[in-house]
Amino acid sequence: MRLRTLITGVLASALALTGCAMGGAPAPKAAPTLEPSTGPVTGEITVWTWDVAATALKRLATDYEKAHQGTTIKVVDVGYDNAYDKISVGLQAGTGLPDLLTLETDRLPGFLENFPNGFVDLTSRVEPEKANLDPSKLAAATGKDGKILAMPWDSGTMALYLRSDYLSDAGIDPATLTSWDAFAQAAEQVKAKLGKTAFDTDLSTGAMFLQLLQQRGTGIFDANGKVVLDNDKAVAVLTFLQNLQQKGLINNTKGWDARVSAAKAGKSAFSPNAVWWTGTLTSEAKELKGKWRVQPLPTFAEGEAKTSNNGGSNLAVPAQAKNPALAADFAAFALLNSDNQNSMMAKEGLFPSYLPALASPVYSEPDPYFGGQPAMRVFADLTSTIPAISYTGDYAKASEIVANATVEAILNGKDAKATLQDAAATIAKQTNREIG
Repeated sequence: MRLRTLITGVLASALALTGCAMGGAPAPKAAPTLEPSTGPVTGEITVWTWDVAATALKRLATDYEKAHQGTTIKVVDVGYDNAYDKISVGLQAGTGLPDLLTLETDRLPGFLENFPNGFVDLTSRVEPEKANLDPSKLAAATGKDGKILAMPWDSGTMALYLRSDYLSDAGIDPATLTSWDAFAQAAEQVKAKLGKTAFDTDLSTGAMFLQLLQQRGTGIFDANGKVVLDNDKAVAVLTFLQNLQQKGLINNTKGWDARVSAAKAGKSAFSPNAVWWTGTLTSEAKELKGKWRVQPLPTFAEGEAKTSNNGGSNLAVPAQAKNPALAADFAAFALLNSDNQNSMMAKEGLFPSYLPALASPVYSEPDPYFGGQPAMRVFADLTSTIPAISYTGDYAKASEIVANATVEAILNGKDAKATLQDAAATIAKQTNREIG
């Protein structure tokens, strides 16, 4: 699912009030553990999700019910705008949540940290499949004590989209774009010859900075929860973006619609973006069929990952679930199954976090939109290499501070190192965390 970068005020407040009583039943003293199945699961469950995810689970619920007599799966599209408010309130109250719910990858660790006993321990069900899961998603679904508290669903594997016609006209060989330095040089060449920028992005969100940071295997926090935003890797990423902006190579678009419009209009030659961007291009920019290609991201240093992540979700079973066994079984049916994962890719565009699904030959089929290139194979091969990072329960607050800081550096010209040092200090102060 496409990543939403804004956190609602209600959710932020709810996460900040984890120690305050809100009425209702208290949270369990320890996260309940899924008991081994001793026979067929029966009964009914309610699932909360939204948008295309709801469409996918409703379809699979019908299949599950046919294969498992005596079960009823009720999938409710709760709408994205209100979902996290409802989930936060339900976790606080200890009541009111369904048997199974959707949590986006960047939100999940915050809920696990702030509500450590709020979800069923699914380790017994997921452990045998650990090697088959996107490692970055598995890390985000694992609590501090090593318990696996959610099942990874879809990945937002990133790669470099490029306009092959622009590069040809500018005399650039895409195969040479293996480093971000080479990319910057190519971007200058495209701008000089064609007047096109490097890529379209909304700099006010800080998303591009954070995605490139993850590509380097680091983030706002380290594995111990310390703030490491001002490390050398982060300074290099911010300086890189700052230099692109100073040379007029970034098309700063405000919001999703502007970004799509810029792509349709061909404003830029590249787009470092997630796999789900293919769906946007093929549906919103049909006239550009045959002009786009995809390849791994350039790197900042040899040996670093050639991908990152932007988006993706998980299914979790709240501790208050009335039928956790059925909830976990249905989640596994949907997510730990190649056929079902690939059906969601084919019908709803949800790219699997389940690695065996990506071995399917369907991902190697030529795609006419990408000039006959098997574009999905690029993403499929990269998914297992997405670096895992630590989000913590303060990620939402910290990412807002980072967004403001990157604007100061990229748009207003503030020194990159000083900017990140100031942001790290602010995050540490507001979250009561140490600077690493």
